[in-house]
Amino acid sequence: MRLSHTLAAAAIAATALTTTAVAGGLAVEIVEPPLVEVVEVQTRSSWGIILPIAAVALLIALAGS
Repeated sequence: MRLSHTLAAAAIAATALTTTAVAGGLAVEIVEPPLVEVVEVQTRSSWGIILPIAAVALLIALAGS
């Protein structure tokens, strides 16, 4: 029993000491070109102010009737 524990400990120690860490592979690094984001020119729309004013006018008309 003592010999098997000793051999197991020796085997574990040997594998722990002989393994090497590999940080990455041996493949060639792939360099991707930078992404270019296309920004569309926004046109001004009057609907952003007309719709809320129309909604408020409708609510005032409903409250008044």
